[in-house]
Amino acid sequence: MNSSIVFGPVPSRRLGRSLGVNNIPPKRCSYSCLYCQLGRTTTMQVVRGVYHQPSEISRLVGEKVKRVREAGGTIDYITLVTDGEPTLDANLGQEIELLRATGIKIAVITNASLVWRDDVREDLGKADWVSVKVDATAPEVWRRVNRPHGSLKLSVILEGITAFARAFKGILATETMLVRGINDDASGIRQAAGFLEKLEPDIAYLAAPTRPPAERVEPATESALNEAYHIFAERLGRVEYLIGYEGNAFAASGDAAADLLSITAVHPMRQEAVRDILEKAGAGWSVVERLIAGGQLAETEYQGRKFYVRRLSGYNKK
Repeated sequence: MNSSIVFGPVPSRRLGRSLGVNNIPPKRCSYSCLYCQLGRTTTMQVVRGVYHQPSEISRLVGEKVKRVREAGGTIDYITLVTDGEPTLDANLGQEIELLRATGIKIAVITNASLVWRDDVREDLGKADWVSVKVDATAPEVWRRVNRPHGSLKLSVILEGITAFARAFKGILATETMLVRGINDDASGIRQAAGFLEKLEPDIAYLAAPTRPPAERVEPATESALNEAYHIFAERLGRVEYLIGYEGNAFAASGDAAADLLSITAVHPMRQEAVRDILEKAGAGWSVVERLIAGGQLAETEYQGRKFYVRRLSGYNKK
């Protein structure tokens, strides 16, 4: 659905006002991370494919950018961030080139599992800002937290990330998601920090699950996060937490149902953010109730807060 290809702008803790591009069909990924906010991966895949025509993505983004600007809104980045892994799209590089016509910077958020491929590094190199995931550098921990496709090897992935970091001319970010009792021990964090130091990233993010995860896992404790921060800060230039709430400043088109479905397809929303969208559209909570009754939206709870996520084909509940 076109409403699921382009969404937002949404408030991003990393990129300000981000217009999302979902260039991969639901839940196609090379990982099935324990903490994934969109549920378990339904199609484990490492082979790149073609899913949308680059010209169609460019057209949809262009139309959305025009509407946002006409409404007086702003967009800081166009971000390829998907229901799965964006580098599985064989047309990624061409799409980035076409999106440059908007004059807006391009970002890609990747799990980095395919960065060992020359063509993937070439495509990512066309972006202005790239975030690569490094949750663990020990194979046994990596397999436990990221649950990768069976053909992938961590040593090869880390070599690919290193090669990309050396060649990339844009802003390089790294992201490490810490899950309680799995990859939040000091020894593993020091090992990860040592690897990241070699990459010389512009910024290293330390994250913890803040949205409903695929499995019953808990975020690292405050003390573990604090220790991890200090370990990273000793080795890396700029370190930031990625654990705060991003706010409720979601864009509203006036069609509350369409806005909720497009945003929640890749970005679970807190209850208060949903109410904000409804208020902007002059709509009542009955819109949400209708979407839930129709099987399009699901209500879930995490850490005492209610979240709303879009029910996609093949969506797996915890």
